[in-house]
Amino acid sequence: MKYLFIVQGEGRGHLTQAMTMERMLLSHGHQVTGMLVGKSKARVLPDFFLKGVSSPLKFFTSVNFVPSAKNRTADMGKSILYNLVTMPKYKDSLRFIRDEIIASDADVVVNFYELLTGLTYLLYNIRTPQICIGHQYLFHHKDFELPKQGGFSEASVLNFYSRLTSIGASRHLALSFRKMDADAGHNIKVVPPLLRKEVLDTVPSEGNYIHGYMLNAGFADDVMAWHAQHPEVELRFFWDKWSEGPVKKYDDTMTFYTLDDKEFLRQMAGCMAYASTAGFESICEAAYLGKPILMVPSHIEQKCNALDATRCGVGIASDRFDLSALLEFTHSFKPDPAFPEWVRSAEDIIIRELESCI
Repeated sequence: MKYLFIVQGEGRGHLTQAMTMERMLLSHGHQVTGMLVGKSKARVLPDFFLKGVSSPLKFFTSVNFVPSAKNRTADMGKSILYNLVTMPKYKDSLRFIRDEIIASDADVVVNFYELLTGLTYLLYNIRTPQICIGHQYLFHHKDFELPKQGGFSEASVLNFYSRLTSIGASRHLALSFRKMDADAGHNIKVVPPLLRKEVLDTVPSEGNYIHGYMLNAGFADDVMAWHAQHPEVELRFFWDKWSEGPVKKYDDTMTFYTLDDKEFLRQMAGCMAYASTAGFESICEAAYLGKPILMVPSHIEQKCNALDATRCGVGIASDRFDLSALLEFTHSFKPDPAFPEWVRSAEDIIIRELESCI
């Protein structure tokens, strides 16, 4: 079968998922005719993705999440409102996606949470079956308990956005930390996380440093404030502040890195604990490697991730980078052997879903 990928280029997770799924499909004799990647001026696509895929890449202008004033969080409500108001500027991208779907002659479009894919299916008579994949679709599951909020909550806004991404989809594959029954009413199949082969092949060890990842560089202030009080603890954090160069050595025990796939995984494999802004992909990688995790959610999507992960016992959550709490958690933490088994079942489960969609 022939598949066309349309990928949201915001952050690391969807790019990693697309890389992993491409490898799976090719190894089962299928073809990925190309990848269409939505990107904004605010983000630089990482080399690990650009060099890590074999299918032809094409790019289009897509939406971006608006950070808060301190560059700490993505303001979900403001982002959605801004992108809907400015939607006319994406008309060329919508036509581009339509034309590429038709030209690809693909049997299936796989949508990695790209908003403009859903809008293309809404505006044009696209007959190619579409499968949507992402952990965000789990939040629609009838058995998923969202964070408690009153009124028109952030979770409502997030789920509205997710519905827009999946307009015209024949199936939703919801990536999850744990097994859950399918939700036929919402056409949701729950599947394991899509982790890279390099992660699955990695043998972890226990080092003496805390490893971390921050999508927004504004969180660096929290980390450096803690470091000033605890200079004896080595910290190695990855961020998206490309202007600082590949490595910014703050002092003997504090180093910042721009995102590099191999270096990120090497540092994670050897750390004693991991701190992150609760992005789904890196939390799953750390849990697979048996690392204690501190999650600092920066918006509602990550709050949902953190809530689900704490329920599964893979880590703790905080509203700031409280690395003291993380160190305390390491004393009682025990890895769950069922989680790696669930992750390793992903290929069989997901390929079965992709092959049976038409």
